[in-house]
Amino acid sequence: MSANIGILIILLGIICIVLGEILFLVAAFRESLWWGLACLFLPFVTFLFLIVHWSKARRPFFLMLLGFALFVTGAILSPQTLHR
Repeated sequence: MSANIGILIILLGIICIVLGEILFLVAAFRESLWWGLACLFLPFVTFLFLIVHWSKARRPFFLMLLGFALFVTGAILSPQTLHR
């Protein structure tokens, strides 16, 4: 039973991470085409965008953090499913 709940929490975490990343890219593209392309293709530019445009990027960032926390929680609840 806890394995099923763990899998559901993992899936919810993945959804939050993907949605947060999409919203982060939308915020970057709304700022400018160059920010969006840089965040899309250059991984460390996302950290720079996060620092420079905190007010626009904080909600997607926290959504990704929530997704990561849910993913880790689900993995802890169902460790045997990750080793199959």
